[in-house]
Amino acid sequence: MLTCNYQYKLKPTKRQIVEIENYLNACRKVWNYALTQRKDWSNSRKSDLNKCSLLKEYIIPADASYPSYKLQSASLTEARKFCPDLKGINAQVLQQVLRQLDRAFTEMKSLNKGFPRFKNKYRMRSFVFPQFKTNPIVNNSIKLPGLGLIKMKLSRPIPEAFTLKQARVIRKASGYFINLCFQALVNVPSPFPHGNPLGIDIGLDYFAVTSSNELIKRPRFFNKLHSKLRLLQRRLKNKHQRSNNRHKLNRKIARLHQTLSDTRKDFHYKLAHRLCDGNGMIFVEDIDFKAWGRNMFCKQNLDASFGQFFEILSHVCWKRDVYFAKVDKNYTSQICPNCGVHTGKKELSERIHTCPECGFICNRDFAASLVIRNRGVSAVGQSVLENACGDGRYGV
Repeated sequence: MLTCNYQYKLKPTKRQIVEIENYLNACRKVWNYALTQRKDWSNSRKSDLNKCSLLKEYIIPADASYPSYKLQSASLTEARKFCPDLKGINAQVLQQVLRQLDRAFTEMKSLNKGFPRFKNKYRMRSFVFPQFKTNPIVNNSIKLPGLGLIKMKLSRPIPEAFTLKQARVIRKASGYFINLCFQALVNVPSPFPHGNPLGIDIGLDYFAVTSSNELIKRPRFFNKLHSKLRLLQRRLKNKHQRSNNRHKLNRKIARLHQTLSDTRKDFHYKLAHRLCDGNGMIFVEDIDFKAWGRNMFCKQNLDASFGQFFEILSHVCWKRDVYFAKVDKNYTSQICPNCGVHTGKKELSERIHTCPECGFICNRDFAASLVIRNRGVSAVGQSVLENACGDGRYGV
């Protein structure tokens, strides 16, 4: 089973925008009410046996069942009969909200995640149509239940021989978008090691340095917009809560953040495709980026978003039949790629690699990328066929 997710920008009319906001508002109410039921049931079972709280007490019968998805879904069916805000909303969309809440509680218990939060009108940003009887896409429009035929910008063609399974309408700072999930009954094998190997070392001096001696500068996405963002956030502090001026300023800040995110993601995708050109294998370091986000260079690391780049690179490699793997990150900057001798720890200010044994001298990050490449080809059982070091010696 092959699944593809395509995102398109919607062009709704004013009436359709009102309907989309009504859907989001109804989903928010269902989420908050269902979450309140679960929290009240849990808190009623946490009271001390020998005393009562002086602030509040949750009185729920002892034989009351836990408000699971099945019970809340049945209650939702009854609520839609007399609640005017829920009557005109597609029932499956509201059921998906309850499913999402149920998954949130499951992940909270199994993965030790935080407790689900209540959502205001800014936090509920999307809703899902889980199934379609017929193909809803007509030319440059899509027909959604309760919303009618909505125009969308076909930035890329709809894939052939795929079936539309579900659609998610998303509200962003720059407008409304739709995520279409397509599936096809085909099995695509994973890429196998072949072709030219490429090692990539990431850092803050350069965004990435490859084993082909390509130095890629680090775009400072956040630094370019930092002063403007700081000015808007300072103005936001003086605005009254729930005022129109505060709402307008929040939308400006949100658009700025989305511009920042879109620019960064566009750079990552273009770089990933460029790295796949002419290479059959790509190797990177296996790094814990959560720890990188807490060190002294956390602001620069988060701005570069190396974790997102590795996810995008792995996906692009899979699409273009390029083998992608992560190798051990330890001592990549302390080993000579020419002779394999451990040269000792280097300070951050030391940017040149010099081997005391063989006399090999090169850029520090370039040497690390050669070590990453050599580790990768050794792990897959192949050898490096190109002259890596440029002095007549070959990597192994």
